Amino acid sequence: MPETFEKLCVTTGRVLLGIYFILPGLSKVFGWEFNSNYMAEHGMVFIPFFLGLTIIIQLGGGTAMVLGYKTKPVAFVLAGLTLVISLVLHNFWALPAGELATDHEAQNFVKNMAIMAGLLVAAGLGGGAWSLDSKYRHYR
Repeated sequence: MPETFEKLCVTTGRVLLGIYFILPGLSKVFGWEFNSNYMAEHGMVFIPFFLGLTIIIQLGGGTAMVLGYKTKPVAFVLAGLTLVISLVLHNFWALPAGELATDHEAQNFVKNMAIMAGLLVAAGLGGGAWSLDSKYRHYR
């Protein structure tokens, strides 16, 4: 039973991390203008390039995580993307203290650090027994 529980936990965590990136990736595709404006408000440059790249990484990486395909490098790339997004778009320290938007961005930043922690665990340990990595031995 403990081995099955471990496999279930690793698989569930990996799939949830993958879904966490697929859904925002889709929302960026269908909400391109909104996301472009949000990025512009935060001083981003080359918005079409970076928004397109983010969509590709989120959709491709999220799908790979769900399947457990090349989990270690994919999780590492997603962790890096999460860090960059957090530093650039959720920079609560640059906003006026005590405002709702500041609190919201601080919450997003801390949440993203927790997501990044899960991704770093997956980058270190891999996709688990119930993954394509395990089945085809691409990455363990």
